Amino acid sequence: MASSLSLPEEDFSCTVCLDIFKDPVMLSCSHSFCQACLKECWKDKESRECPVCRRRSSKDHPHTNLSLKNLCEALRERRQTDPTTGSKVFCSQHKPICLVCQVSRKHEDHDCIPVDEQEKLKIFNKVKQTCDQTAVHIKKQIKAEFERLHQFLREEEEARIAALKEEEKQKSQKMKEKIEQMNREISSLSDTIRAIEGELKDEDISFLLTPECYSRAQCTMPDPQLVSGGLIDVAKHLGNLKFRVWEKMKEIIKHTPVILDPNTASSWLCLSDDLTSVSQTDPEQQVPDSPERFMKYADILGSKGFSSGKHSWEVEVGDHPDWIMGVAKESVDRKGERHASPKNGVWAIRQDSGKYANGKGETLLLKKKPQRIRVQPDYDQGEVSFYDSIDMTLIYTYKDTFTETLYPYFYIDSAGDVKSTGVQICQSEVSLTVMSSQ
Repeated sequence: MASSLSLPEEDFSCTVCLDIFKDPVMLSCSHSFCQACLKECWKDKESRECPVCRRRSSKDHPHTNLSLKNLCEALRERRQTDPTTGSKVFCSQHKPICLVCQVSRKHEDHDCIPVDEQEKLKIFNKVKQTCDQTAVHIKKQIKAEFERLHQFLREEEEARIAALKEEEKQKSQKMKEKIEQMNREISSLSDTIRAIEGELKDEDISFLLTPECYSRAQCTMPDPQLVSGGLIDVAKHLGNLKFRVWEKMKEIIKHTPVILDPNTASSWLCLSDDLTSVSQTDPEQQVPDSPERFMKYADILGSKGFSSGKHSWEVEVGDHPDWIMGVAKESVDRKGERHASPKNGVWAIRQDSGKYANGKGETLLLKKKPQRIRVQPDYDQGEVSFYDSIDMTLIYTYKDTFTETLYPYFYIDSAGDVKSTGVQICQSEVSLTVMSSQ
């Protein structure tokens, strides 16, 4: 049957209605027709002729062509079923599904969905697939991050157990040497005692009065002493163990004051796994168009906003050719045309091929090209200042009144150089202060 269904659909079509056979019957001339079509052709006619070859039929009621009927039903079923979902997309009675198909109980065997909703369903399924893939990626990243912490703890455990075994080995060696010395002294004393006991068995004990015997009877060996520090230094290995491991963990743990929010990132941007660096990508990525995402320009926000206090973070820009950075209000337009200016809710500075400017379009004259920029907003004072982090030279300060939550803001353009490395938010060292109890 599979091979038969691979034939052209014309071979399964009635020459009268030009559609796939329905209840096909076969005449003696071997031509087949739909039973209803043949009846219509013979209606009001005295002779029963084949509509194709005009040969007279010997039977008024031709036999059903069962083989052809089965093939046609299979073909019709295949045409009516969506290969991706398994649901029927054509009605056997009404062809394309119509309103009757939607409300009639006789047509419950196929789903009725308007075409525009089908397209919308495809979009939702695609977005869902992207979200599922993102969730899997996030889980892998979290697992990898914890694996690095586990590996650190395993290595620290091995190092401390090795130190304990080394101390145990050294002190065991000292104890072994002390025991060997004591064994030699015990052996010498035992020999002297046995010699004196042997001489006492003789009847002549005048030797006891001799100076030699008196000297032999005097033991000049000092009394054995326990070795100081012979025990394992338990306090060194177990005291404040968790704290000392945590203190050493500072070497691998860094704090980043700003974490980028991938849900706001333009489809032209690519983020690092730890969400601290961003660069432009080519070709454009396929990302869901959520309300918080920038769609028109290569923009992105930080994940945490603020509505009070002083804040600061540093960004390694290096030789990147085109960037904008600063802060943006929460309601900033993320879909349409706009300029990164205070008027549009963005307080930032820009570098474009070595030229610097503020959001008001004013040129900023810098003595040297900064490699690292510090962004320092003071919400309560209504200020946003920018510095060259190397020598803290002031680049520019905005003065304004803030009424909304502000977020760290970044714009990255490769300026035609898709291999540009992007910008990196700098990490800060984690300090530890131990307060002594009063």
